[in-house]
Amino acid sequence: MTLIIGMSITFFFLVYSVVNGIFVGLPLAAGFLIFAGIARTHGFAWREILKMSYEGGKRAYIVLIIFILIGAITGVWMSAGTVPGVVYYGIQLINPKFFVLYAFVLSAMVSFLLGTSLGTVGTVGIALIVMAKSGSVNPDIAAGAIIAGAYFGDRCSPMSSSANLVANLTGTSLFQNIKIMFKTGFWPLLVSIGLFGLLSLSQPLSFTGVSIDYDIARTFDLRSFVLLPAAIILLLSAFKVNVRLSMLLSILAAIVVSVAVQGYSLPEVLKFSVTGFDLPPANPLAAILNGGGILSMWKAAFVVYVSCALAGIFQDTNLLSGIETFFSRPKSRSGLFLNTTAVSLLTGAIGCNQSIATVLTNHIMTKAYRARQLDQTEIAADLENTGIVLSALIPWNLASFVPTLTLGVSSTHYIPYAFYLYLLPVMTFMALKLKENTRGNTRGTVPNDFLS
Repeated sequence: MTLIIGMSITFFFLVYSVVNGIFVGLPLAAGFLIFAGIARTHGFAWREILKMSYEGGKRAYIVLIIFILIGAITGVWMSAGTVPGVVYYGIQLINPKFFVLYAFVLSAMVSFLLGTSLGTVGTVGIALIVMAKSGSVNPDIAAGAIIAGAYFGDRCSPMSSSANLVANLTGTSLFQNIKIMFKTGFWPLLVSIGLFGLLSLSQPLSFTGVSIDYDIARTFDLRSFVLLPAAIILLLSAFKVNVRLSMLLSILAAIVVSVAVQGYSLPEVLKFSVTGFDLPPANPLAAILNGGGILSMWKAAFVVYVSCALAGIFQDTNLLSGIETFFSRPKSRSGLFLNTTAVSLLTGAIGCNQSIATVLTNHIMTKAYRARQLDQTEIAADLENTGIVLSALIPWNLASFVPTLTLGVSSTHYIPYAFYLYLLPVMTFMALKLKENTRGNTRGTVPNDFLS
């Protein structure tokens, strides 16, 4: 009963904070204290609870380092002209008759390069929604394409904090997980492209975006060197170089390009890496191309650390044992995936945060996967194919609330058009079910051969 009361109070505070624009870390910290108190009433000493929290929080260290690098790389990629260059060249390719499709593809491409959905929405997403609203395109449809594309990279980019969190929680290889994610996500991606292509036919763009690309070309030197930092990430990722080293080398390259090509001084670029990039207020791009910096990541870092510390309490006190038992019942592989989906939706709704959903779902479902002797890569793939994308379909979850607020669209009207986000779990379940029916194997594996 105390567990249900604690969850209800925490859920209320989290939803209240999201609706009222309060930093979600505050109610999350309050929830941490609530569950620490519940653990104390179950006979655990405060010293034990602190140790549980510390051990759980240690899981976040690698992700915190990634956060620092993401903040720095976003700031210097902007000053180097890398992000503006991707937007500029992407806009040049846009056929007004297929704007919605290009919005999805361009957002997916930028999110894969940046590894952050919020960074994608805050840069190319804003540019695209401005074009949509100015060009008589339904903003809800455009927002669905942009947000769906933004979470493509958030799920499978080597720079993604979500992908790194999943790899760290499950003790799996980041690049092996990415390989599996591309395989399981291929058909949902292809179907999404087809659906966005069809939608584009009824939503042509009457405004070609000349003003935006003109402003970018006037503000930045767009010689091919500006794409070098992005090329470094892609090249080193292909050779499976450690993502932290890849990001560090990309940051160094972006610093050089910022100074040598864009004409910023070294102190200015270092400032951008810490506090974020900005343009003079008179520049028409000032409201679009800004942000990043290490300091911009402190809230996300706080939420992830507290989430992991809270998971440490849950793990060592067995407070969630009843929930674990309930969702561990299915004997089929598809049933296990379906339960993981249900838990992801539950934790995403209660936690109002993608990281909380991932950490708690992993904790609740891990024993069920191990009981069936399934490889850790399977739960890693299932986490990526459920909670990471489904959080963006829960209106009060930060994964949805922040992007819709940034784009200035309804928090719910975009959902029917964010095809990729729900096609991914639906088609993954269908593939697992088909595999069981054709092979008569209730244990199975992640449908890596679904695409072969």
